[in-house]
Amino acid sequence: MKRRLTAIVLVLLMVMTSLVGCKKDSKLTKITLNEVAHSIFYAPQYVALELGYFKDEGLDVELVTGFGADKTMTAVLSGEAEIGFMGSESSIYVYNEGADDYVVNFAQLTQRAGNFLVAREANDNFKWTDLVGKTVIGGRAGGMPQMVLEYILKKNGLDPTKDLTIIQNIDFGLTAEAFSTGTGDYTVEFEPAATALEMEGKGHVVDSLGVESGKVPYTAYSAKKSYIEKNPEIIQKFTNAIQKGLDYVNTHTPKEIAKVIKPQFKETEDEKIVSIIKRYYDQGTWKDNTVFEEASFDLLQDILLEAGVIDGKVPYADLVTTDYSNKAIER
Repeated sequence: MKRRLTAIVLVLLMVMTSLVGCKKDSKLTKITLNEVAHSIFYAPQYVALELGYFKDEGLDVELVTGFGADKTMTAVLSGEAEIGFMGSESSIYVYNEGADDYVVNFAQLTQRAGNFLVAREANDNFKWTDLVGKTVIGGRAGGMPQMVLEYILKKNGLDPTKDLTIIQNIDFGLTAEAFSTGTGDYTVEFEPAATALEMEGKGHVVDSLGVESGKVPYTAYSAKKSYIEKNPEIIQKFTNAIQKGLDYVNTHTPKEIAKVIKPQFKETEDEKIVSIIKRYYDQGTWKDNTVFEEASFDLLQDILLEAGVIDGKVPYADLVTTDYSNKAIER
């Protein structure tokens, strides 16, 4: 009888603990974040997820990968996701289409391109002029990966339309596979795909687009104007969490960062994660804060103008707000 009573008490305690946990979770505001890709390039975001920075701010963030800025933007505009994480050029395109409820950028994460040029053979003396007459797997027309590539080519005196062939009709997540099966002489890849090609012996990183292009506002968080106006507290909490993620990666070693984000990349070996993070760490990929400065927005639009995808610049004040980033810094 005594054993039965003890068992009943233990069951009741477990039920009560479960209810307390449910009550606590119910206080969290659930939002969907659609990211353009799932890459170690976005380490500060995964740090914020794994260390509970979003939950500390009262947010339950569901992470969904869009596999392309066009798909991520569609998710935000349709209401499938409250927040999108992608190149902010997409917000300019939507604005230029005349949308009333356009998308506004409220926090920047990366300040360099996160992709690399992969060749079939190692080349310690690679020059961009080596691409003359070659075929390169690039990105979607109008997307940041492709435009940064074209920016670099022009910077090195090459004509992207005449001096080489750039393949742009392969889905974002399938470029590495296409390269490994024989398509193209070179491919532009994010991590961990670039390192994976190296480890499989099917490719070799010969240059970094992030280093070659200089600092560009590569990825930022955005939401529809109406959502930001109605939910300023959520946007602030989200920005606070991302700022904490940036603080962490800028004050810890690649090995420490790798240990934190490992659950996001379970299929990737620890050594590879550390190597990739170090590559991004050394080139100054991540900002110190999430402030999307006007000079960066101007540089972005210069790249868009040079690429011929816009006819004129749009107002910084319409498409960027720094209110939440500034408050996050002050905390």
